[in-house]
Amino acid sequence: IIFVRQILTMSNMAIPDMVFLDTGTLGNTSFKPLEEIGTLRIFKNTSFQERIQNIGNSPIVITNKVNIDKEVMDGCPNLRLICITATGINNIDTIYAMQKGIQVKNVAGYSTYSVAQATFAMLFKLIHQLDFYDNHVKSLEYSRSPFFTNLEKGFFELKDKIHGIIGMGEIGRQVAKIAEAFGANVIYYSTSGKNLKQDYPRVGLDELLSKSDIVSIHAPFNEQTYNLVPMDKLKLMKQSAILVNVGRGGIVNEADLATAIDGGMIGGACIDVFENEPIEEENPLMQLSCKDKVVYTPHNAWGSAEARKSLIQKTANNIREFLNSI
Repeated sequence: IIFVRQILTMSNMAIPDMVFLDTGTLGNTSFKPLEEIGTLRIFKNTSFQERIQNIGNSPIVITNKVNIDKEVMDGCPNLRLICITATGINNIDTIYAMQKGIQVKNVAGYSTYSVAQATFAMLFKLIHQLDFYDNHVKSLEYSRSPFFTNLEKGFFELKDKIHGIIGMGEIGRQVAKIAEAFGANVIYYSTSGKNLKQDYPRVGLDELLSKSDIVSIHAPFNEQTYNLVPMDKLKLMKQSAILVNVGRGGIVNEADLATAIDGGMIGGACIDVFENEPIEEENPLMQLSCKDKVVYTPHNAWGSAEARKSLIQKTANNIREFLNSI
């Protein structure tokens, strides 16, 4: 009987029933590569309470951030494949999935150029105080000025500065190339201890923080990186240094970072990721008195149009690979 059920299940996968739990996280994106595979049910968002209901009998579930744990896997007995439209899989109980024989597939390398570009977009917005100068012109203050220029807010070049990179994976390497193109000197710290053969000097975390003019984080969130940069590490940084986190929230202690920024301990910060997302209104980073020292974006550094297109195509490839294996 079990054998017959397995055959029937596999035959039904010829035209697979797929469900995407949170398409709203991908914005205006085409899902055609997925629709070409089989039947695709779409939910813009799935609350914690709706997970089992929305998955239903689908053997293939696609999600970006919805948590799929033991409760969901036990409540969805037909589930055989979980596709993550992201690189990180910390929202999936992968150990229990393995015990249940449920495959979990993520996507890597789709957002390298998007995140690298966003890193410098945020950085230059802060360094050049673009909001201030843009408003200076649009408010007609510049039109009424006796001078041909305004240098009220100083800015500096990246040339000959030290750009310290935490996490030298694909994104970190791309950021290093761009930093070099602007004349910066790159050093890096490997959070995993594996990326040792690089074209740049590898240093300890304390040395990187104390030497760098720019510190950018491109590391995953795990046991090694949680609270990697608390107050005692922030105190090592130069007063003029800028911290950029486009890795994961929780790597930098947010309360300590807020204290360091308002206390003038560092020059400023560019943050795309937060420990709790969306960021809570009471988060210390939202209470800063020195708001001109920070640039925030809503965890979208990864999301260029090209990156999202690649993400969906690679997710479709993961599903096809799974179907071909059964």
